[in-house]
Amino acid sequence: MNNPMMIVGLIISIAAIVGLAIFTGMKKKQGGGKIGFGVVAGLILGTLVGGSSTVGTAQLAFNYGMSAWWFTLGAGLGCLILALVYAKRLRAENSPTLVGMVKNEYGSKAGMAATILNSVGTFINILSQLIAASSVVLVVMPTMGTAWTIIIAAAVMVLYVVFGGSKGAGIVGILKLILLYVAMVTCGIIAYNNLGGMSGVTSAIKSFSDELGRNFASLFCRGAGKDMGSCVSLILGVLTTQTYSQAVLTAKSDKDGITGALISTFLIPPIGIFGILVGLYMRSVADPAALADAAQTAVLAKTALTDFILNYSGIPPILAGIMLGALFIASVGTGAGLALGIATVINRELIQKKAKNAKLSADNMNKLLIVVVLAVATALACTPIGDTILEFAFMSMGLRGCTVFAPLCFALWAKGKVKSNYAFVSIIGGSIVALILGVLNLFKVITLPVDAVFPGIAVGLVIMLIGLADKRKNNTLAA
Repeated sequence: MNNPMMIVGLIISIAAIVGLAIFTGMKKKQGGGKIGFGVVAGLILGTLVGGSSTVGTAQLAFNYGMSAWWFTLGAGLGCLILALVYAKRLRAENSPTLVGMVKNEYGSKAGMAATILNSVGTFINILSQLIAASSVVLVVMPTMGTAWTIIIAAAVMVLYVVFGGSKGAGIVGILKLILLYVAMVTCGIIAYNNLGGMSGVTSAIKSFSDELGRNFASLFCRGAGKDMGSCVSLILGVLTTQTYSQAVLTAKSDKDGITGALISTFLIPPIGIFGILVGLYMRSVADPAALADAAQTAVLAKTALTDFILNYSGIPPILAGIMLGALFIASVGTGAGLALGIATVINRELIQKKAKNAKLSADNMNKLLIVVVLAVATALACTPIGDTILEFAFMSMGLRGCTVFAPLCFALWAKGKVKSNYAFVSIIGGSIVALILGVLNLFKVITLPVDAVFPGIAVGLVIMLIGLADKRKNNTLAA
């Protein structure tokens, strides 16, 4: 859509975020490194609420109704567990990274494996956010090539996080959340009214359920194993991704860390409801002939939210542009925050500890690594792999969980009770099982009754439990 006012609105949103990022980068040196609960929440929300929570939720609701809520419901549950169970334990470890905690407990070999595999899982999700962000630009400026829109998205990611670091990403995340909430609430209310209120929503859900033979009203429309696996993947992703723990670890106090995570718990799930309403409405107005074709249905689902804003919301063009800008920023913020997490882990656990006479300061090295990570992601996203990478978003969460979850839990609650070799095998074994089964299931080579994250986590936990039993047996024999 080439409406000039819409493009103006899009530029206003992006300029506001970039301007605030630059401003917080300039002020950061004066304010110190610790952050309050508001910035903790902003950093978590600014990274966790991205393309999957908005565009992805509407897309999934278009095909599966209420089960699309797992995008945001699982994220909210992950933040709740982070606040109530993990926050104090993590802060008590006095380590800036999760893989550092694993390394401190189980040695450098286990730490290296966790660093690499956790970073790979996180990197996969950066590619999906680049694709999601570029699709928003492409809707507004369809004549611009896909490669250029991806490059623009990556450039804004760099500005978003390099100038502000953790504190800047948190403050910018607050503004992003406000814009995103206004956009999603507005779209959700308009879609709700267009459907005819609650009676229209229930009627549409019943109609789609009868037509397709699957229950659009159920949270388990795709099957209990599939949808519960999605929920578990998101929870594990929150608990084992550096960016979210980094928000808690850099808080001024335990209370600030817990409060920030709790705020995120209550603010994330409602966004999914509004996205679901949009997805349902867009299916109700879709051309039946288009829905008869699987390829066209996939396109309609993917563009459900952006198409609604452009053509069905009745919102003035400049406001529609601002909303599209908010969706763009949602994906940008998530990708930038994940890049920050990868850079922090690689810098602290690999570079700074190996290079005693590093020419660059830790802060400058972090910025350089962010640029490198996003440059590589951009190059890959511009290749044919970018066409399918969105399918791996959930898998990336599960891979991170299968890598770190089991050894991290034992490091926090069973310190000194498992030998390092068991932790190393747990990290490798759980990740490989989840990755292989996930890929085979994705490409229909096999059909799993449950999500691949379950066997991956099970393998990791079983190996750690065997290690725990072995240590107890040796202690008994020694006694």
